Amino acid sequence: MMEPTPAPKIECRHLWKLFGPDPERVRPLLTQGVSKTDILTQTGHVVAVQDVSFAVRPGELFVVMGLSGSGKSTLVRCLSRLIEPTEGEIWVDGVDVMKMDAAALRQLRRHQMSMVFQRFGLFPHRRVLENVAYGLEVQGMEKATRLKKAQELLDLVGLAGWGHKYPHELSGGMQQRVGLARALAVDPHILLCDEPFSALDPLIRREMQDELIRLQKMMHKTIIFITHDFLEAVKLGDRIAIMKDGVFVQVGTPQEIVSQPADSYVREFTKDVPRVKVLTARDVMRPRTPFPPNGYSPTCPPSLTLESLIPLVMDHDDLCLVLDEDALCIGELDRTLVMQAMVGG
Repeated sequence: MMEPTPAPKIECRHLWKLFGPDPERVRPLLTQGVSKTDILTQTGHVVAVQDVSFAVRPGELFVVMGLSGSGKSTLVRCLSRLIEPTEGEIWVDGVDVMKMDAAALRQLRRHQMSMVFQRFGLFPHRRVLENVAYGLEVQGMEKATRLKKAQELLDLVGLAGWGHKYPHELSGGMQQRVGLARALAVDPHILLCDEPFSALDPLIRREMQDELIRLQKMMHKTIIFITHDFLEAVKLGDRIAIMKDGVFVQVGTPQEIVSQPADSYVREFTKDVPRVKVLTARDVMRPRTPFPPNGYSPTCPPSLTLESLIPLVMDHDDLCLVLDEDALCIGELDRTLVMQAMVGG
């Protein structure tokens, strides 16, 4: 019996954001097919987010990926109403954020949502430990208790022994770890990450991506992660939304987007992705009605990547059987299927 699908942690319905003095006058022009560029030229209004709807499951790492100016940073700031949407609905745990008053919004931001920015936003006059404890201080937690919890978070992100330092004494990667620890200190249900690693050197950036993956396996937060780097999106995301001109062009798993790009815009992003690291046995197998394996053919789980499949199919002439969690064969593949998938077939 299948388990019921959990209710969304976050849900946006027909969200719009237009910057300018009279967005209500401009909004109908978009439904008439007038372009963003023409609206800017004719009215001076900037169309940042257009009719975006999506839902994020509890514990999901949902990546919004797009180029500069696509509207992704505006979108994530609308979720906590740091930027007021022009129109639409935002639901968090079944509560309509758009109907919250100032006091309720403060509670949402202090207890349910934390944000990690591209620029670390640390207080230069406070030591690292005090920076991490800041959100707990705002909540009114007693000093000894909040510093103890802040120290636990510093240990968790690999900064044990650095709490007495000031931010300028830390490297960029270490400062971003402090920012991540500060966001986690208030134990939020939701993390909103706006290109948090884009200012870091490539090696440190990869380390921070690995750190986020490690922490997510431990803490199972609901995360919305903004990036302009498709490789980063593929590495981190359970699902990815590709955004262009304020619109979601495609939403899907990394495997779906790499193997089935919706249009030429998405296809351009995926062309340099190493398919062997993204596509899995489930993506390339020939589906079969479940049956017990024969006992002599090689087998693999559906989640095995092409990178790991290559030696398995190259070393055997038999079909490789794909087994589900009940040890039943749900598909089969061979070296021809794997090689076709590698080259985009």
